[in-house]
Amino acid sequence: MQVNLGLAQIVTVMGDVQANLEKHLDYIEKARRQGVQLLCFPELSLTGYSLQDLSYDVALQPMPDNPIFKPLYQASHDLDLLVGFVDEDNRHRIFASSAYLSGGKLLHTHRKCYLPTYTLFDEGRYFARGDDLSAFDTQFGRVGVLICEDFWHASSPYLLWVDGADILLLASASPGRGLDEGDRLSSTRWVESVIQAYACLFTSFIVHTNRVGFEDGFNFWGGSAVCDPDGNQVAQAPYFEETLLVATIDTDQLRRTRARLPLLRDERVELTSQTLSRILSASGKANRGPR
Repeated sequence: MQVNLGLAQIVTVMGDVQANLEKHLDYIEKARRQGVQLLCFPELSLTGYSLQDLSYDVALQPMPDNPIFKPLYQASHDLDLLVGFVDEDNRHRIFASSAYLSGGKLLHTHRKCYLPTYTLFDEGRYFARGDDLSAFDTQFGRVGVLICEDFWHASSPYLLWVDGADILLLASASPGRGLDEGDRLSSTRWVESVIQAYACLFTSFIVHTNRVGFEDGFNFWGGSAVCDPDGNQVAQAPYFEETLLVATIDTDQLRRTRARLPLLRDERVELTSQTLSRILSASGKANRGPR
């Protein structure tokens, strides 16, 4: 199956949900005109990233009658959408989340499980941690969604892979940090290396949508990219520029790659489970100490 992907590498306005919604609708129309079937937006694309105390003010519930989500539900009749937002539950906890909309319905919401609280990051001070990693079915096959820091913990894509995800959608707000030789950002090199490695290890499609622009001292580098199950980078957006990247993937490549490299066939999930149970049991005994 041929799938036309769109990666909306955008600048967002911190705290201005209405302005960000208008940009979403503009990019949706651009993508629709180019035949995009699935359009992915970056982490917290409807709200901006460095929210801190603004987080509660911009929190939403992704319901069809919500005035922000209503036009997105309507647009999802033409193409599937992955959008980033601050999600508020019924007990008023807030989460950094991404919603997958299709055919006027909410297929899946992923709440970010790993919240960085090191160097320049302080997400754990404002957001609750998500507690679920689940793949879900779409018209293009089984999909998994991860948000930025989730992806830097190998267990997250592994669990989605085991749960049947063949396409992993990564939404991020990754700022530039450090310099390598040749004036390339070290954070850029590291992220791109990890994405290609995951594509190889999990013989899956990896779709990474990163934002651009400056915000409260952060400089987001973009470079959104698509990798195929062989680990090849099949498309990449420019660094630091707002753009719509359009790329076509062929899901039949999954069969070809896995016939040549049957890592999924030979994966021993039971061994992983047994080993984790042993480690957790030993850790629990150590924490209890002598009585």
